[in-house]
Amino acid sequence: MNLKHELENYTPWNEQEARDQAVLLHLLETQPDIFSRENQTAHFSASAWLLNKEHTKVLMVYHNIYHAWSWTGGHADGEQNLLSVAMREAMEETGVTNIYPVKEDIFSIEILTVDGHIKKGSYVPSHLHLNVTYLLEADEHEVLRIKPDENSGVKWFALEKVLRECAEPWMVEWVYRKLNEKLQKEDKSNIKRLYGK
Repeated sequence: MNLKHELENYTPWNEQEARDQAVLLHLLETQPDIFSRENQTAHFSASAWLLNKEHTKVLMVYHNIYHAWSWTGGHADGEQNLLSVAMREAMEETGVTNIYPVKEDIFSIEILTVDGHIKKGSYVPSHLHLNVTYLLEADEHEVLRIKPDENSGVKWFALEKVLRECAEPWMVEWVYRKLNEKLQKEDKSNIKRLYGK
């Protein structure tokens, strides 16, 4: 399944997602190098809401650029299979290797602003990340390790604690809270489907 088809068939959770969905589709169809950092205005990225098997905790990294606890994720860098990108980035950033998709469908979408910053000695202009998020699971008991060029901490957080510990108000209000709400609804639906309750 290609990304355009996935995005067209994605059902937005709220107004933020509905508006962002239209922009994502427009840019996907009209912008060159949209999967590459060569497009310095906007490019695709993928993130993970990386859960333990009980869905009670999420694995976060302390991001060196944002100076905040953050989800895992990164640039597509030419790869159009964004689920693969999300899984690769989660492994690279946390050291965890046993990572599986809860489902292969898109879990959420959001356009993220990235302020200008220095990376590897060069200035990166402010730009947009056209982000697609996937719901993944990992083994909570695996050894964690940082990726020093990107983060300085890797830690499991209770789902609600993320909303208190993250230092980025917009991410808390518009992304992490949404992901927790969507997860809660999905888990309740799965329990009902399995047990008829």
